[in-house]
Amino acid sequence: MEVFTLNPLTRPEQICTNCVMDTTDSAIQFDENGVCDHCRDFKQNVEPNWHTDARGRAQLSAVIDQIKAAGKGRDFDCILGLSGGLDSSFMLHLLVKEFDLRPLVFHVDGGWNSDLAVNNIQMLVDKLGLDLFTEVIDWEDMRDFQLAFFKSGISQIDIPQDHAFVATLYKFANKYNVKHIMNGGNIATECVRNPLEWLYYGTDMWLINDIRKQFCSRPLANYPFSSVLFHKFYLRYLRRVQVVRPLNYMPYSKELAITTLRDEYGWRAYPQKHFESRFTKFFEGYWLPTRFGYDTRKVQFSSLILTGQMTREEALEKLKLPAYDPDTIDDEFAYIAKKLGIGVDELRHYHTMPLKSYKDYRNQEALFNMGAKVLRAVGIERSIKR
Repeated sequence: MEVFTLNPLTRPEQICTNCVMDTTDSAIQFDENGVCDHCRDFKQNVEPNWHTDARGRAQLSAVIDQIKAAGKGRDFDCILGLSGGLDSSFMLHLLVKEFDLRPLVFHVDGGWNSDLAVNNIQMLVDKLGLDLFTEVIDWEDMRDFQLAFFKSGISQIDIPQDHAFVATLYKFANKYNVKHIMNGGNIATECVRNPLEWLYYGTDMWLINDIRKQFCSRPLANYPFSSVLFHKFYLRYLRRVQVVRPLNYMPYSKELAITTLRDEYGWRAYPQKHFESRFTKFFEGYWLPTRFGYDTRKVQFSSLILTGQMTREEALEKLKLPAYDPDTIDDEFAYIAKKLGIGVDELRHYHTMPLKSYKDYRNQEALFNMGAKVLRAVGIERSIKR
């Protein structure tokens, strides 16, 4: 299959001298030493407030005690969304083995689980003696919604899957009055954030509804929509539901997580972060880099560089190879098309059609930015780069 690279760069190519972020992020800024603003933001705003020593452990212990007190007399004291990926899997291990918590383990099946992810999830819950609650998203709604994003021409075609995961998890926590949502998100492997033009906010209901109106053929009556106001404000400030990220209070590394999960549960690693989903593997490994020129490995590797888990030289070597396997990508392309109920030629058309941006549709970016400024002003949000 011929690979098309449609990268709308209008500035000279430049790569950071400290990490591997470059001008495929059109908003990137470099200082006089060639160091990018992602790196400067980490050094100035994130690292000084990131405590993984005794101070962090003390803070975490206090949070765990609070969770246990809130869950006393209940079947579960917290909820964890388990994708089968590395961070959430290691998070589940910690919750049970180290923190002695009783998590409600929740999985959202959007129709794209890889066989490896299914196996990893099952081994974890079985060996930990836990029950798994699975919410299956209506496939016809998911399929129509994903096709609408393909037709929109924008880069963020994974929003239908991401939005379903977030919305279902928060609604489940609200329904069963669970006050603590445990999250595997962490600074150690995610301190560099994807630029908005690569991966835009998945809870922007203006964008979602505009694309639905223009391209969906179904009302999506069974799809679990949720606005950012619901989980950021209603749940957080009125229902007092807290999102807790324990990995930020302790030493954590990708290698530690992989080794622990492999040795204790037989868990097997994925070729790349987020590849537990067949669709996300195709989207991040093939669609984004070959249609838009966006390679999410640059964000992932840069995070590992900044936190001392990878050298810049190692990252540059890995980036010389494509994120997808050229020998199997035709089969992947055919699988995605068949799963979506369209022909390969139609999927190829979406791959080569004119590029669009989320800015070509109604969106709430200004409101999101205003909210972020407020959170930074009150000290809730530290990072300034998105």
